[in-house]
Amino acid sequence: MRKLSSILVTGGSGFIGSNFIHWLFARSDFSGRVINLDALTYAGNPESLADIDARFGGIGATARYAFVKGDITDRGLVEKVFVDYDIDTVVHFAAESHVDRSILGPEAFIRTNVLGTYTLLDVARKAWSVGAAGAASNGVRGDVLFHHVSTDEVFGSLGDSGYFTESTPYDPRSPYSASKASSDHLAKAYFHTYGLPVTVSNCSNNYGPYQFPEKLIPLMILNMLEGKALPVYGDGRNIRDWVYVEDHNEAVWTIMNRGRAGETYNIGGENEWENITLLRRLIALVAEESNRNPASLEALITYVKDRPGHDRRYAIDCSKLKNELGWKQHFTFDAGLRATVRWYLDNQEWCSHVRSGEYRNWIEKNYITR
Repeated sequence: MRKLSSILVTGGSGFIGSNFIHWLFARSDFSGRVINLDALTYAGNPESLADIDARFGGIGATARYAFVKGDITDRGLVEKVFVDYDIDTVVHFAAESHVDRSILGPEAFIRTNVLGTYTLLDVARKAWSVGAAGAASNGVRGDVLFHHVSTDEVFGSLGDSGYFTESTPYDPRSPYSASKASSDHLAKAYFHTYGLPVTVSNCSNNYGPYQFPEKLIPLMILNMLEGKALPVYGDGRNIRDWVYVEDHNEAVWTIMNRGRAGETYNIGGENEWENITLLRRLIALVAEESNRNPASLEALITYVKDRPGHDRRYAIDCSKLKNELGWKQHFTFDAGLRATVRWYLDNQEWCSHVRSGEYRNWIEKNYITR
């Protein structure tokens, strides 16, 4: 039986990672500890977990939350974390994740997403004493787990119909998706070659609190509040499937507890929206929640040149996750979107800090000296 008691969360100060840690500590059935390993690059903000640190953090074996600042490509550091905290579970969120940034600077994506994933896998293999051809000779250990979090972008672009399934051939179109495809293949190779107990999830677009404001939904919300242009790529009719981050967290936890080693599970919202239609729904919600004129916000829409290799449509078939493991979404898109808008309206200080870089001062004060 998997322990899930000393959990290494990589990238835990980022958007999905910080939400996962909040969600985990809110559960009455979780009594373990979380070690958050994060390099605190531009999108990693430990302010997002200040309350968790205050309630559960500390020094020593009794602390249920610990933060370690560091890079997942630093093998010596990763090995030390495994030893110091007796890691029995890895949830690997850490990744460079923005397509536009990958087009401008692909090297960082290869380094973090490919080399970083390799480093984590190999350290886990050795720490958990999993050997070559372990799956064939010794069986797969059932008390430890490496869960690798990935994206639906590895599958490429869909036409007007059809869905990505777990057996869809990989067809990445950007340096970001190519780097994530590589990391997926590495994770699966470590299962087949070494018997490392690995599960993989490929999810659709997440939305919710604590997301760095370069992403579509928070960018549009904050630009509306500041009267800035609302840039829309191409004709605005690219389609994405959206899942609320809490539903994604529950899916990951379900896979960690009940998923079969060596298997991949798709996580989706079954909730497709054209970008321009989503933006207009956001305009209506922001206008309603902030007492603004929707027509004035609508006038801010600005169509811009499409980005290279822009996939037309993503849509997830998550029936395997539902049928085999019993997961389902709990948030309607309207409820999740309204909660997201409300969070950004209520957390302007966090938004200001993360956009200006002021949170770096908070990091220096609270973490660098630890």
